[in-house]
Amino acid sequence: MSEVKRRTAGRPAGSGKATGGHSQSLVRGLNLLERLSTSPGGLALSELAEQADLAPSTTHRLLQALQGQGFVAQDSELGVWKIDVKTFRIGNSFLEARDFVATSRPFLRRLTALTGETANLGIRDDGTAVFLAQSESSQMMRMITRLGSRAPLHASGIGKALMAWLPDEELARILAERGLARVTENTLHTPESLRAGLTEIRRQGFACDREEHAIGLQCVAACLHDEHGTPLAAISVSGPVARVPEARLLELGALVRETAAEITTRLGGRVPVHSSTTDS
Repeated sequence: MSEVKRRTAGRPAGSGKATGGHSQSLVRGLNLLERLSTSPGGLALSELAEQADLAPSTTHRLLQALQGQGFVAQDSELGVWKIDVKTFRIGNSFLEARDFVATSRPFLRRLTALTGETANLGIRDDGTAVFLAQSESSQMMRMITRLGSRAPLHASGIGKALMAWLPDEELARILAERGLARVTENTLHTPESLRAGLTEIRRQGFACDREEHAIGLQCVAACLHDEHGTPLAAISVSGPVARVPEARLLELGALVRETAAEITTRLGGRVPVHSSTTDS
């Protein structure tokens, strides 16, 4: 074997100028896709080149390669470039494959480590909240919920966090079908008190359960959202009043809200901006 061949055979896979050039082109192409994805109306070649800090000729070459694979398309009338159907399919496959339970588990464990209290994950099943995952507190006196168990939406932290972001017509339907039964003396049991509470949840970004589901137990919860800002699930931190008094609710609420936003981002979702127009 010649010296040249020995050097070639011993070269690690993926090294070399040609591969590096291909990698650079791939990174640049993905950068173009990312920028186009944030501009639904499309971008002109010059705009895209400026945003990506590339020469127009390089940008055009990359766009042609992406167009050949079905990832981008050029509007024949306006001349702007847009993402094409294959990019949509790839993004959609991520949304279909995401597992918010598995994604949330390490965040639940982190919440328990930071607060010393039990952290939960739940979803809405029509008029009830269903608990799907839990990270238990190590405290002797702690909140434990059987996975698969249910709680009324209006009388639980997770339930109210989910209700707060529902469309008005969906909320009205649930109230008409389910009513507002009092679970404890603290349960919000009138439409007026519940709607006022939901407005406050949207304003501050988290819900508080002040012994509304069980006397002696307090809870804070925040919603996870999908890519449309629709409620996907909710997380909570719960503990006895002795360790989670009123003074601690705001502190825990901010932590849970920030954690929910992290999970939402990880899932490819977006946290909706509170608007007073939804509070009527």
